[in-house]
Amino acid sequence: MAEILLPLPDPAATGMAHQAEHFPEGLMLDCGVQLAPISIAYRTYGNLSAGRDNAVLICHALTGDQYVAETHPVTGKPGWWEDVIGPGRVIDTEKFFVICANVLGGCMGSTGPKARRRDGVCWGPDFPPLTIRDMVRAQAMLIGRLGIAKLFAVLGGSMGGMQVLEWAATFPDRVVAAVPIAAAAYHSAQNIAFHEVGRQAILADPAFHAGRYADHGVVPARGLSVARMAAHITYLSADALTRKFGRRRQEGAEEEMFEVESYLRHQGSSFVRRFDANSYVAITRAMDAFDLAAEHDGQLGQAFRHTRVKFCVVSFTSDWLFPTLHSREIVRALNAAAADVSFVEITSDKGHDAFLLDEPAFHATLAGFLAGAWDRR
Repeated sequence: MAEILLPLPDPAATGMAHQAEHFPEGLMLDCGVQLAPISIAYRTYGNLSAGRDNAVLICHALTGDQYVAETHPVTGKPGWWEDVIGPGRVIDTEKFFVICANVLGGCMGSTGPKARRRDGVCWGPDFPPLTIRDMVRAQAMLIGRLGIAKLFAVLGGSMGGMQVLEWAATFPDRVVAAVPIAAAAYHSAQNIAFHEVGRQAILADPAFHAGRYADHGVVPARGLSVARMAAHITYLSADALTRKFGRRRQEGAEEEMFEVESYLRHQGSSFVRRFDANSYVAITRAMDAFDLAAEHDGQLGQAFRHTRVKFCVVSFTSDWLFPTLHSREIVRALNAAAADVSFVEITSDKGHDAFLLDEPAFHATLAGFLAGAWDRR
């Protein structure tokens, strides 16, 4: 098979400045390390109301970032949720003040493995282990810095949904409404297994250099690309892959291949341009470690005890990465805690990524819930 050429990230793009808040005092992580200083990169859309009561926090998934509703500065592609966020859209920026932050450990301006320590040395593989709760507590620092005492809503899908659950459990008095989408209260063994395949692909790349590839002026492009390709398969359903590609062959290619092969290779090579391998390793491990019940003596319902947060839990019928049964577990725990919860399973053949795509039933559900929560706030 011919070699897949994977271009290195553009140095001008990866070294770009991002809007960020800086915290010299840092954050005490769950692993016991004081990570200092830290920066949290973010973007906002719309205007904060005089009463500071219309703020909506969007939590991104594993490979997402803060550029949720605008052209991405590296890829030039539309924001990953532009169909949902904007003037007159489901999350109306003429009504809400929308915030999206790059997670702690990320590579789009927030402190992560690419960042430099106080001694000027890049963290690289020495970046301390993170948890989803660490990410959320860093977001809470940002929200406080922006002068917002209470968020109207916190929303997110996949890893973003994990953050939503952690927000509701850790800061229940700072959230009115929570929408975990296509998510779970823990990472399953199957999902951990898929992540490990991706991590091993990265670690096996000779250019990885035990995580110190920056010192060698290289990028483990092949390993990171394979990790992305393997993960991307889990985001789609069999029906979606068949409908989009079937067994059609790529026309006009120098190498004979199926269309689905070409698609995955494109996904891998484009991912390498915008994501850091050490960040991928750190964030996937944080997802794997997530277990909200374990944080509360093994009782998921205890995480939401006496909560006044209004919940809308959403799943998709064809999502086999975070199947509906995991959403139902969350709903049962919320019911046990006597929480205000609604649950919707959206019929879709698009797989896990359905929450990012054009799904009118999902958009209607989200719009209806937010309108009702706003009226009852």
